[in-house]
Amino acid sequence: MIVLASDHAGYILKEEIKKFFNKESIIAIDVGCYSREQLDDYPDFAKAGNLKILEDSRNVGIYVCGSGIGMSMVANRNNKIRAALCRTESDASLARKHNDANVLCLGARFTKPKKAIKIIKVFLTTDFEGGRHARRVKKMS
Repeated sequence: MIVLASDHAGYILKEEIKKFFNKESIIAIDVGCYSREQLDDYPDFAKAGNLKILEDSRNVGIYVCGSGIGMSMVANRNNKIRAALCRTESDASLARKHNDANVLCLGARFTKPKKAIKIIKVFLTTDFEGGRHARRVKKMS
């Protein structure tokens, strides 16, 4: 399952991601926020996303806030979450291959929708390499 989360600053980009998922028949769960109004705080949505991800080890998340930094900081407070702020496809590839990232964080102020979709495609289709990286990932917990 793919879990989507955003704050008000990431809302529009999250909605663009949902349009792409709908077009590709990709099922995702949206844990909020649900508008551009500044009635919310990113920690609430990162925590809600983490709860859904932790339901099944195969789950992954895509979290969006203004910079991507806040969401990644909150997500990574849980030792079973490996959130990576990615601004390029290479970042996303390495986050998956080397760090077994299970949450992709995006900054809506820095990542246009077309670029975000490219990054997401790489994130969702790249596998963890294991090997020496598995030893390192284990040390993160």
